[in-house]
Amino acid sequence: MLHLRLIVPPDRTEPVVGAIERTVGTTHLVVLAGAARNPSGDLVMCDVAREAGDELIGRLRDLGLDRDGAISVETTDLSLSKRADKAEKEAPGEPADAVLWEQLTEATHEESTLSVTYLAFLTLATMIAACGVLLDNAILIVGAMAVGPEFGPLAGFSTAVVQRLPRLALRSLVALVVGFAVAMAVTVVFSLFMNGVGLFEFSMLEGDRPDTAFIYDPDAFSFVVAVLAGIAGTLSLTSAKSGALVGVAISVTTVPAAANAAVALSYGDYVQAGGSSRQLLLNLVGIIMAGTLTLLVQKWLWTRRRRAMSKPAEA
Repeated sequence: MLHLRLIVPPDRTEPVVGAIERTVGTTHLVVLAGAARNPSGDLVMCDVAREAGDELIGRLRDLGLDRDGAISVETTDLSLSKRADKAEKEAPGEPADAVLWEQLTEATHEESTLSVTYLAFLTLATMIAACGVLLDNAILIVGAMAVGPEFGPLAGFSTAVVQRLPRLALRSLVALVVGFAVAMAVTVVFSLFMNGVGLFEFSMLEGDRPDTAFIYDPDAFSFVVAVLAGIAGTLSLTSAKSGALVGVAISVTTVPAAANAAVALSYGDYVQAGGSSRQLLLNLVGIIMAGTLTLLVQKWLWTRRRRAMSKPAEA
Protein backbone atom coordinates (compact mmCIF):
# COMPACT_ATOMS: atom_id res chain seq x y z
CA MET A 1 0.00 0.00 0.00
CA LEU A 2 0.92 3.61 -0.55
CA HIS A 3 0.09 6.40 1.88
CA LEU A 4 -0.75 9.78 0.35
CA ARG A 5 -0.60 13.01 2.34
CA LEU A 6 -2.09 15.93 0.44
CA ILE A 7 -2.24 19.64 1.14
CA VAL A 8 -5.27 20.90 -0.75
CA PRO A 9 -6.56 24.45 -1.37
CA PRO A 10 -10.02 24.63 0.24
CA ASP A 11 -11.76 25.29 -3.09
CA ARG A 12 -10.41 21.98 -4.46
CA THR A 13 -11.02 19.70 -1.51
CA GLU A 14 -14.26 18.26 -2.86
CA PRO A 15 -12.82 17.50 -6.33
CA VAL A 16 -9.77 15.89 -4.69
CA VAL A 17 -11.93 13.77 -2.39
CA GLY A 18 -14.06 12.82 -5.38
CA ALA A 19 -10.99 11.75 -7.34
CA ILE A 20 -9.87 9.58 -4.44
CA GLU A 21 -13.28 7.99 -4.01
CA ARG A 22 -13.53 7.24 -7.74
CA THR A 23 -10.18 5.47 -7.79
CA VAL A 24 -10.55 1.72 -7.27
CA GLY A 25 -8.16 0.52 -4.58
CA THR A 26 -8.29 3.47 -2.15
CA THR A 27 -9.22 3.43 1.51
CA HIS A 28 -8.60 5.11 4.90
CA LEU A 29 -9.66 8.54 3.63
CA VAL A 30 -9.16 11.35 6.18
CA VAL A 31 -9.99 15.05 5.68
CA LEU A 32 -8.79 17.66 8.18
CA ALA A 33 -10.21 21.07 7.27
CA GLY A 34 -7.77 23.97 7.67
CA ALA A 35 -5.04 21.80 9.21
CA ALA A 36 -2.29 22.83 6.77
CA ARG A 37 -0.37 26.05 7.32
CA ASN A 38 2.45 26.11 4.72
CA PRO A 39 0.91 26.17 2.22
CA SER A 40 -2.40 26.84 3.85
CA GLY A 41 -5.29 24.54 3.11
CA ASP A 42 -6.94 21.29 4.07
CA LEU A 43 -5.01 18.13 4.91
CA VAL A 44 -6.26 15.05 3.05
CA MET A 45 -4.80 11.60 3.66
CA CYS A 46 -5.57 8.21 2.21
CA ASP A 47 -4.09 4.81 1.43
CA VAL A 48 -4.07 3.40 -2.07
CA ALA A 49 -3.00 0.08 -3.54
CA ARG A 50 0.30 0.42 -5.39
CA GLU A 51 -1.25 -0.74 -8.67
CA ALA A 52 -3.75 2.14 -8.48
CA GLY A 53 -1.25 4.75 -7.30
CA ASP A 54 -0.13 6.04 -10.69
CA GLU A 55 -3.73 6.62 -11.79
CA LEU A 56 -4.60 8.54 -8.61
CA ILE A 57 -1.46 10.67 -8.70
CA GLY A 58 -2.25 11.55 -12.31
CA ARG A 59 -5.74 12.71 -11.34
CA LEU A 60 -4.37 14.81 -8.50
CA ARG A 61 -1.87 16.47 -10.80
CA ASP A 62 -4.66 17.22 -13.27
CA LEU A 63 -6.32 19.12 -10.44
CA GLY A 64 -3.18 21.23 -10.04
CA LEU A 65 -2.36 19.89 -6.60
CA ASP A 66 1.36 19.67 -7.36
CA ARG A 67 1.37 23.41 -8.19
CA ASP A 68 -0.93 24.90 -5.56
CA GLY A 69 -0.66 22.32 -2.80
CA ALA A 70 1.46 19.26 -2.15
CA ILE A 71 1.46 15.53 -2.91
CA SER A 72 3.56 13.34 -0.62
CA VAL A 73 3.75 9.58 -1.16
CA GLU A 74 5.12 7.01 1.27
CA THR A 75 5.29 3.24 1.10
CA THR A 76 3.40 1.49 3.88
CA ASP A 77 5.31 -1.61 4.95
CA LEU A 78 2.56 -2.91 7.20
CA SER A 79 -1.16 -2.16 7.24
CA LEU A 80 -3.36 -4.30 9.46
CA SER A 81 -6.77 -3.49 8.07
CA LYS A 82 -9.50 -5.46 6.36
CA ARG A 83 -10.32 -2.38 4.32
CA ALA A 84 -6.74 -2.23 3.08
CA ASP A 85 -6.88 -5.91 2.13
CA LYS A 86 -10.12 -5.28 0.27
CA ALA A 87 -8.67 -2.27 -1.56
CA GLU A 88 -5.67 -4.30 -2.73
CA LYS A 89 -7.93 -7.09 -3.98
CA GLU A 90 -10.16 -4.63 -5.87
CA ALA A 91 -7.25 -2.86 -7.54
CA PRO A 92 -6.40 -4.40 -10.93
CA GLY A 93 -3.12 -6.21 -11.45
CA GLU A 94 -0.34 -7.06 -9.04
CA PRO A 95 1.59 -4.56 -6.87
CA ALA A 96 4.95 -5.79 -8.17
CA ASP A 97 3.89 -5.10 -11.77
CA ALA A 98 2.74 -1.53 -11.13
CA VAL A 99 4.94 1.37 -12.24
CA LEU A 100 4.80 4.68 -10.39
CA TRP A 101 6.13 6.93 -13.12
CA GLU A 102 6.36 10.02 -10.95
CA GLN A 103 8.31 8.11 -8.31
CA LEU A 104 10.59 6.59 -10.95
CA THR A 105 11.30 9.99 -12.48
CA GLU A 106 12.04 11.51 -9.09
CA ALA A 107 14.30 8.63 -8.03
CA THR A 108 16.31 8.58 -11.24
CA HIS A 109 16.59 12.37 -11.18
CA GLU A 110 18.25 12.17 -7.77
CA GLU A 111 20.49 9.24 -8.73
CA SER A 112 21.58 11.00 -11.92
CA THR A 113 22.92 14.10 -10.20
CA LEU A 114 26.63 14.74 -10.66
CA SER A 115 27.50 15.19 -7.00
CA VAL A 116 30.69 14.87 -4.98
CA THR A 117 29.34 11.67 -3.42
CA TYR A 118 28.59 10.15 -6.84
CA LEU A 119 32.09 11.01 -8.09
CA ALA A 120 33.66 9.65 -4.91
CA PHE A 121 31.88 6.30 -5.14
CA LEU A 122 32.60 5.90 -8.85
CA THR A 123 36.26 6.86 -8.40
CA LEU A 124 36.74 4.55 -5.42
CA ALA A 125 35.06 1.71 -7.30
CA THR A 126 37.37 2.25 -10.28
CA MET A 127 40.46 2.29 -8.06
CA ILE A 128 39.37 -0.92 -6.33
CA ALA A 129 38.79 -2.49 -9.72
CA ALA A 130 42.28 -1.39 -10.81
CA CYS A 131 43.74 -3.41 -7.97
CA GLY A 132 41.50 -6.31 -8.92
CA VAL A 133 42.49 -6.43 -12.59
CA LEU A 134 46.22 -6.33 -11.90
CA LEU A 135 45.97 -8.93 -9.15
CA ASP A 136 43.54 -10.98 -11.27
CA ASN A 137 41.34 -11.07 -8.19
CA ALA A 138 37.66 -11.75 -8.92
CA ILE A 139 36.61 -10.80 -5.38
CA LEU A 140 37.95 -7.28 -5.78
CA ILE A 141 36.27 -7.01 -9.17
CA VAL A 142 32.91 -8.02 -7.71
CA GLY A 143 33.39 -5.56 -4.83
CA ALA A 144 34.13 -2.74 -7.25
CA MET A 145 31.03 -3.56 -9.29
CA ALA A 146 28.87 -3.42 -6.17
CA VAL A 147 30.29 -0.04 -5.12
CA GLY A 148 29.86 1.64 -8.50
CA PRO A 149 26.83 4.00 -8.70
CA GLU A 150 26.67 4.21 -12.50
CA PHE A 151 23.35 2.40 -12.88
CA GLY A 152 21.57 5.51 -11.54
CA PRO A 153 22.32 7.77 -14.52
CA LEU A 154 21.89 4.83 -16.93
CA ALA A 155 18.36 4.30 -15.61
CA GLY A 156 17.84 8.04 -15.58
CA PHE A 157 18.65 8.32 -19.29
CA SER A 158 16.26 5.46 -20.15
CA THR A 159 13.50 7.08 -18.08
CA ALA A 160 14.15 10.43 -19.74
CA VAL A 161 13.79 8.90 -23.21
CA VAL A 162 10.49 7.18 -22.36
CA GLN A 163 9.04 10.15 -20.45
CA ARG A 164 10.44 12.70 -22.89
CA LEU A 165 12.40 14.65 -20.31
CA PRO A 166 15.36 16.29 -22.07
CA ARG A 167 16.76 17.84 -18.90
CA LEU A 168 16.93 14.48 -17.16
CA ALA A 169 18.56 12.96 -20.25
CA LEU A 170 21.22 15.70 -20.30
CA ARG A 171 21.78 15.41 -16.55
CA SER A 172 22.25 11.64 -16.87
CA LEU A 173 24.67 11.92 -19.80
CA VAL A 174 26.73 14.52 -17.95
CA ALA A 175 26.89 12.28 -14.88
CA LEU A 176 28.04 9.32 -16.98
CA VAL A 177 30.60 11.13 -19.15
CA VAL A 178 32.08 13.39 -16.47
CA GLY A 179 31.88 10.67 -13.83
CA PHE A 180 33.81 8.08 -15.82
CA ALA A 181 36.27 10.70 -17.13
CA VAL A 182 37.11 11.85 -13.60
CA ALA A 183 37.24 8.29 -12.22
CA MET A 184 39.57 7.11 -14.98
CA ALA A 185 41.80 10.18 -14.72
CA VAL A 186 42.21 9.71 -10.97
CA THR A 187 42.82 5.99 -11.49
CA VAL A 188 45.62 6.77 -13.98
CA VAL A 189 47.29 8.89 -11.29
CA PHE A 190 46.62 6.15 -8.72
CA SER A 191 48.20 3.56 -11.00
CA LEU A 192 51.30 5.69 -11.52
CA PHE A 193 51.59 6.17 -7.76
CA MET A 194 51.21 2.45 -7.08
CA ASN A 195 53.82 1.74 -9.75
CA GLY A 196 56.16 4.28 -8.15
CA VAL A 197 55.98 2.58 -4.75
CA GLY A 198 56.46 -0.84 -6.32
CA LEU A 199 52.95 -2.25 -5.78
CA PHE A 200 51.97 -2.19 -9.47
CA GLU A 201 54.19 -3.54 -12.25
CA PHE A 202 53.85 -3.57 -16.01
CA SER A 203 54.32 -7.33 -15.99
CA MET A 204 51.13 -7.66 -13.94
CA LEU A 205 49.16 -5.95 -16.70
CA GLU A 206 50.74 -7.99 -19.50
CA GLY A 207 50.77 -11.35 -17.69
CA ASP A 208 48.16 -14.09 -17.85
CA ARG A 209 44.95 -13.05 -16.10
CA PRO A 210 42.46 -15.88 -16.64
CA ASP A 211 39.86 -14.49 -14.22
CA THR A 212 39.80 -10.94 -15.58
CA ALA A 213 40.89 -11.21 -19.22
CA PHE A 214 37.27 -10.74 -20.35
CA ILE A 215 37.43 -7.14 -19.18
CA TYR A 216 39.61 -6.03 -22.11
CA ASP A 217 38.47 -8.63 -24.64
CA PRO A 218 34.80 -7.87 -25.41
CA ASP A 219 32.66 -10.28 -27.38
CA ALA A 220 28.99 -10.91 -28.16
CA PHE A 221 28.38 -12.23 -24.66
CA SER A 222 29.41 -8.87 -23.21
CA PHE A 223 26.53 -7.17 -24.99
CA VAL A 224 24.06 -9.96 -24.17
CA VAL A 225 24.89 -9.78 -20.46
CA ALA A 226 24.58 -5.98 -20.52
CA VAL A 227 21.13 -6.22 -22.12
CA LEU A 228 19.93 -8.80 -19.60
CA ALA A 229 21.31 -6.75 -16.72
CA GLY A 230 19.62 -3.63 -18.08
CA ILE A 231 16.26 -5.41 -18.11
CA ALA A 232 16.75 -6.79 -14.60
CA GLY A 233 17.90 -3.45 -13.21
CA THR A 234 14.98 -1.56 -14.72
CA LEU A 235 12.48 -4.10 -13.39
CA SER A 236 14.06 -3.84 -9.94
CA LEU A 237 13.50 -0.08 -9.97
CA THR A 238 9.94 -0.11 -11.27
CA SER A 239 8.83 -2.94 -8.99
CA ALA A 240 10.49 -1.44 -5.89
CA LYS A 241 12.65 -4.55 -5.51
CA SER A 242 15.85 -2.59 -4.98
CA GLY A 243 17.70 -5.58 -3.59
CA ALA A 244 17.95 -6.96 -7.12
CA LEU A 245 20.11 -4.00 -8.08
CA VAL A 246 23.03 -5.57 -6.22
CA GLY A 247 22.86 -8.53 -8.57
CA VAL A 248 22.73 -6.20 -11.55
CA ALA A 249 25.71 -4.22 -10.29
CA ILE A 250 27.96 -7.27 -10.07
CA SER A 251 26.95 -8.65 -13.47
CA VAL A 252 28.15 -5.81 -15.70
CA THR A 253 31.78 -4.86 -16.26
CA THR A 254 31.44 -1.10 -16.62
CA VAL A 255 33.66 -0.07 -13.70
CA PRO A 256 36.27 -2.86 -14.19
CA ALA A 257 36.52 -1.99 -17.88
CA ALA A 258 37.08 1.67 -17.04
CA ALA A 259 39.70 0.67 -14.46
CA ASN A 260 41.60 -1.59 -16.86
CA ALA A 261 41.56 1.12 -19.52
CA ALA A 262 42.99 3.63 -17.02
CA VAL A 263 45.76 1.28 -15.86
CA ALA A 264 46.61 0.38 -19.46
CA LEU A 265 46.81 4.07 -20.35
CA SER A 266 49.18 4.70 -17.45
CA TYR A 267 51.53 2.09 -18.94
CA GLY A 268 51.01 3.16 -22.54
CA ASP A 269 49.30 -0.09 -23.55
CA TYR A 270 46.80 1.32 -26.01
CA VAL A 271 45.68 -2.10 -27.24
CA GLN A 272 44.30 -3.09 -23.85
CA ALA A 273 43.02 0.44 -23.27
CA GLY A 274 41.10 0.25 -26.54
CA GLY A 275 39.66 -3.18 -25.76
CA SER A 276 38.54 -2.09 -22.31
CA SER A 277 37.00 1.08 -23.72
CA ARG A 278 35.00 -0.97 -26.21
CA GLN A 279 33.86 -3.23 -23.36
CA LEU A 280 32.76 -0.16 -21.41
CA LEU A 281 30.83 1.31 -24.34
CA LEU A 282 29.18 -2.03 -25.17
CA ASN A 283 27.91 -2.35 -21.62
CA LEU A 284 26.69 1.23 -21.37
CA VAL A 285 24.85 1.06 -24.71
CA GLY A 286 23.40 -2.38 -23.91
CA ILE A 287 22.04 -1.28 -20.54
CA ILE A 288 20.51 1.92 -21.93
CA MET A 289 18.87 0.10 -24.85
CA ALA A 290 17.49 -2.65 -22.63
CA GLY A 291 16.29 -0.22 -19.96
CA THR A 292 14.53 1.99 -22.49
CA LEU A 293 12.80 -0.94 -24.22
CA THR A 294 11.75 -2.40 -20.86
CA LEU A 295 10.15 0.87 -19.79
CA LEU A 296 8.42 1.26 -23.16
CA VAL A 297 6.91 -2.23 -22.86
CA GLN A 298 5.81 -1.56 -19.28
CA LYS A 299 4.24 1.75 -20.27
CA TRP A 300 2.41 0.12 -23.18
CA LEU A 301 1.09 -2.71 -21.02
CA TRP A 302 -0.01 -0.30 -18.28
CA THR A 303 -1.75 2.02 -20.77
CA ARG A 304 -3.53 -0.96 -22.30
CA ARG A 305 -4.67 -2.12 -18.87
CA ARG A 306 -6.01 1.31 -17.90
CA ARG A 307 -7.96 1.55 -21.16
CA ALA A 308 -9.44 -1.89 -20.52
CA MET A 309 -10.44 -0.76 -17.02
CA SER A 310 -12.13 2.41 -18.27
CA LYS A 311 -14.31 0.66 -20.88
CA PRO A 312 -16.73 -0.94 -18.40
CA ALA A 313 -17.02 2.35 -16.52
CA GLU A 314 -17.83 4.22 -19.76
CA ALA A 315 -20.36 1.58 -20.76
